[in-house]
Amino acid sequence: MKNLDINQLIAARITERQENLYRLAFYYVKNKEDALDIVQESIRKALASSSKIKDAASIDSWLYKIIVRTALDVLRKNKKLTIADDETIEYLRSGEEDHYRDLDLQRAMEGLSIKYKTVVILRFFEDLKLEEIAEVLEENVSTIKTRLYKALQLLRINMTEQEETKKWKKN
Repeated sequence: MKNLDINQLIAARITERQENLYRLAFYYVKNKEDALDIVQESIRKALASSSKIKDAASIDSWLYKIIVRTALDVLRKNKKLTIADDETIEYLRSGEEDHYRDLDLQRAMEGLSIKYKTVVILRFFEDLKLEEIAEVLEENVSTIKTRLYKALQLLRINMTEQEETKKWKKN
Protein backbone atom coordinates (compact mmCIF):
# COMPACT_ATOMS: atom_id res chain seq x y z
CA MET A 1 0.00 0.00 0.00
CA LYS A 2 1.36 3.43 -0.90
CA ASN A 3 2.14 5.79 1.95
CA LEU A 4 -0.09 8.51 0.48
CA ASP A 5 -3.02 6.11 0.20
CA ILE A 6 -2.60 4.86 3.75
CA ASN A 7 -2.32 8.41 5.10
CA GLN A 8 -5.57 9.32 3.36
CA LEU A 9 -7.20 6.20 4.78
CA ILE A 10 -5.92 7.00 8.28
CA ALA A 11 -7.16 10.60 7.98
CA ALA A 12 -10.57 9.34 6.90
CA ARG A 13 -10.78 6.91 9.85
CA ILE A 14 -9.68 9.64 12.26
CA THR A 15 -12.38 11.95 10.91
CA GLU A 16 -15.03 9.22 11.20
CA ARG A 17 -13.92 8.20 14.70
CA GLN A 18 -12.93 11.58 16.12
CA GLU A 19 -15.57 11.55 18.87
CA ASN A 20 -14.67 7.98 19.87
CA LEU A 21 -10.97 8.82 19.99
CA TYR A 22 -11.60 11.90 22.11
CA ARG A 23 -13.95 10.03 24.45
CA LEU A 24 -11.40 7.25 24.92
CA ALA A 25 -8.69 9.76 25.79
CA PHE A 26 -11.05 11.61 28.13
CA TYR A 27 -11.85 8.40 30.06
CA TYR A 28 -8.22 8.30 31.09
CA VAL A 29 -7.41 11.92 31.91
CA LYS A 30 -10.84 13.39 32.82
CA ASN A 31 -9.76 16.73 31.37
CA LYS A 32 -10.78 18.31 28.05
CA GLU A 33 -7.43 19.92 27.29
CA ASP A 34 -5.38 16.84 28.09
CA ALA A 35 -7.77 14.62 26.11
CA LEU A 36 -7.45 16.92 23.09
CA ASP A 37 -3.66 16.91 23.49
CA ILE A 38 -3.68 13.11 23.59
CA VAL A 39 -5.77 12.90 20.44
CA GLN A 40 -3.56 15.44 18.66
CA GLU A 41 -0.36 13.64 19.69
CA SER A 42 -1.87 10.30 18.70
CA ILE A 43 -2.78 11.61 15.26
CA ARG A 44 0.78 12.89 14.84
CA LYS A 45 2.16 9.50 15.88
CA ALA A 46 -0.24 7.67 13.56
CA LEU A 47 0.66 9.72 10.52
CA ALA A 48 4.38 9.55 11.33
CA SER A 49 4.33 5.77 11.54
CA SER A 50 1.74 5.04 8.84
CA SER A 51 4.26 2.95 6.92
CA LYS A 52 3.91 0.27 9.62
CA ILE A 53 0.30 -0.45 8.60
CA LYS A 54 0.17 -3.61 6.52
CA ASP A 55 -3.57 -4.18 6.50
CA ALA A 56 -6.16 -1.40 6.15
CA ALA A 57 -8.62 -3.44 8.23
CA SER A 58 -6.45 -3.01 11.31
CA ILE A 59 -6.40 0.81 11.26
CA ASP A 60 -9.13 1.21 13.91
CA SER A 61 -7.49 -1.05 16.48
CA TRP A 62 -4.12 0.51 15.67
CA LEU A 63 -5.54 4.01 16.34
CA TYR A 64 -7.08 2.84 19.64
CA LYS A 65 -3.73 1.33 20.64
CA ILE A 66 -1.99 4.65 19.99
CA ILE A 67 -4.62 6.57 21.99
CA VAL A 68 -4.40 4.16 24.94
CA ARG A 69 -0.61 4.21 25.02
CA THR A 70 -0.45 7.99 24.69
CA ALA A 71 -3.03 8.41 27.47
CA LEU A 72 -1.08 6.05 29.73
CA ASP A 73 2.10 8.00 28.98
CA VAL A 74 0.36 11.22 30.01
CA LEU A 75 -0.90 9.61 33.22
CA ARG A 76 2.58 8.35 34.06
CA LYS A 77 4.06 11.74 33.25
CA ASN A 78 1.52 13.50 35.46
CA LYS A 79 1.91 10.83 38.16
CA LYS A 80 -1.74 9.92 37.73
CA LEU A 81 -2.85 13.37 38.77
CA THR A 82 -6.47 13.90 37.71
CA ILE A 83 -7.41 17.47 37.00
CA ALA A 84 -11.09 18.28 36.86
CA ASP A 85 -12.48 20.77 34.37
CA ASP A 86 -14.47 23.84 35.48
CA GLU A 87 -17.86 22.16 35.00
CA THR A 88 -16.88 19.21 37.20
CA ILE A 89 -15.49 21.46 39.91
CA GLU A 90 -18.65 23.58 39.88
CA TYR A 91 -20.85 20.48 40.12
CA LEU A 92 -18.85 19.14 43.05
CA ARG A 93 -19.02 22.50 44.82
CA SER A 94 -22.81 22.54 44.56
CA GLY A 95 -22.92 19.67 47.06
CA GLU A 96 -25.77 17.99 45.22
CA GLU A 97 -26.04 14.25 45.59
CA ASP A 98 -26.14 12.47 42.26
CA HIS A 99 -29.23 10.50 41.36
CA TYR A 100 -27.85 9.08 38.16
CA ARG A 101 -26.72 5.50 37.84
CA ASP A 102 -24.07 6.42 35.25
CA LEU A 103 -22.33 8.68 37.76
CA ASP A 104 -22.28 5.75 40.17
CA LEU A 105 -20.75 3.68 37.40
CA GLN A 106 -18.18 6.38 36.75
CA ARG A 107 -17.21 6.36 40.45
CA ALA A 108 -17.04 2.58 40.46
CA MET A 109 -14.82 2.69 37.36
CA GLU A 110 -12.42 5.03 39.18
CA GLY A 111 -11.88 2.24 41.71
CA LEU A 112 -10.57 -0.12 39.05
CA SER A 113 -6.91 -0.48 38.18
CA ILE A 114 -5.94 0.78 34.75
CA LYS A 115 -5.71 -2.73 33.25
CA TYR A 116 -9.32 -3.53 34.19
CA LYS A 117 -10.63 -0.06 33.38
CA THR A 118 -9.11 -0.20 29.90
CA VAL A 119 -10.80 -3.50 29.06
CA VAL A 120 -14.21 -2.24 30.27
CA ILE A 121 -13.89 1.04 28.37
CA LEU A 122 -12.88 -0.63 25.13
CA ARG A 123 -15.55 -3.34 25.41
CA PHE A 124 -18.60 -1.44 26.61
CA PHE A 125 -17.95 2.22 25.84
CA GLU A 126 -16.14 1.76 22.53
CA ASP A 127 -17.97 -1.46 21.60
CA LEU A 128 -14.86 -3.36 20.53
CA LYS A 129 -14.92 -7.14 20.24
CA LEU A 130 -12.72 -9.16 22.56
CA GLU A 131 -10.39 -10.02 19.68
CA GLU A 132 -10.00 -6.30 18.85
CA ILE A 133 -9.26 -5.48 22.49
CA ALA A 134 -6.65 -8.22 22.56
CA GLU A 135 -5.06 -6.69 19.47
CA VAL A 136 -5.11 -3.17 20.93
CA LEU A 137 -3.59 -4.29 24.23
CA GLU A 138 -1.33 -6.90 22.64
CA GLU A 139 -2.65 -9.65 24.91
CA ASN A 140 -4.20 -13.08 24.40
CA VAL A 141 -7.97 -13.19 24.02
CA SER A 142 -8.17 -15.47 27.07
CA THR A 143 -6.33 -12.84 29.14
CA ILE A 144 -8.82 -10.19 27.99
CA LYS A 145 -11.76 -12.45 28.89
CA THR A 146 -10.31 -13.02 32.35
CA ARG A 147 -9.68 -9.31 32.90
CA LEU A 148 -13.17 -8.41 31.71
CA TYR A 149 -14.76 -10.98 34.02
CA LYS A 150 -12.70 -9.76 36.99
CA ALA A 151 -13.43 -6.11 36.14
CA LEU A 152 -17.18 -6.76 36.05
CA GLN A 153 -16.97 -8.51 39.42
CA LEU A 154 -15.09 -5.55 40.89
CA LEU A 155 -17.56 -3.08 39.39
CA ARG A 156 -20.47 -5.00 40.89
CA ILE A 157 -18.78 -4.95 44.31
CA ASN A 158 -17.94 -1.22 44.04
CA MET A 159 -21.45 -0.27 42.97
CA THR A 160 -23.06 -2.43 45.69
CA GLU A 161 -20.84 -0.77 48.30
CA GLN A 162 -21.83 2.67 46.98
CA GLU A 163 -25.51 1.80 47.24
CA GLU A 164 -25.08 0.51 50.78
CA THR A 165 -23.16 3.65 51.75
CA LYS A 166 -25.94 5.87 50.35
CA LYS A 167 -28.60 3.91 52.23
CA TRP A 168 -26.56 4.08 55.43
CA LYS A 169 -26.09 7.87 55.08
CA LYS A 170 -29.84 8.40 54.59
CA ASN A 171 -30.68 6.55 57.82
